[in-house]
Amino acid sequence: KDGKKTVLADNYMGKKLNSPNDLVYHSNGDLYFTDPPYGMAKEEKSELGFQGVYLRKKGGKLILLTKDMTRPNGIELSPDEKTLYVANSDPAQPIWNSFPIKSDGTLGDGKVFVDGMKWVKAGRPGLPDGMKVDAQGNLWATGPGGVWVFTPAGEVIGNIDTGTNTANVAFGDDGSTLYIAANHDICRVKTTTKGNGF
Repeated sequence: KDGKKTVLADNYMGKKLNSPNDLVYHSNGDLYFTDPPYGMAKEEKSELGFQGVYLRKKGGKLILLTKDMTRPNGIELSPDEKTLYVANSDPAQPIWNSFPIKSDGTLGDGKVFVDGMKWVKAGRPGLPDGMKVDAQGNLWATGPGGVWVFTPAGEVIGNIDTGTNTANVAFGDDGSTLYIAANHDICRVKTTTKGNGF
């Protein structure tokens, strides 16, 4: 509130993080975030040698949750905070993964929640990226072909085809307006639901 900056995490086991990208806070104050290479200079080499998903405990401890994803990017919690969703922005593996969250905040075995390869092969622009959940637990996820809406079971129930690379989404106003970062445009769409937490 006073405008000062505080570093929450900049290294893992003494090695510099790649370029922390997206984050989501648990209601208990724990921070989940992804660390792909997108913000690194082309000549810069990763000190870690992998891309990770991390948990920063409220007390400051940094825990590597997984280094098995090739390009972890967008990240979101289910409304009950029992599932963590992570988008993989890799054209060779354009997927959204889901992980069960254990009582200590770490993750159980992940699984492919939705595979977007068919949309990439169809030439639809974009890759899995930012996402938000609504109050019913549906996941609103940017990816190849704009914004996809998935049920908690991973079934497609809708698509907003922006026609361009689409990077992020957020619910705003009274919670029923979806804001979309679509390449050079910021769009808004009125929905019949509300974002989680509204």
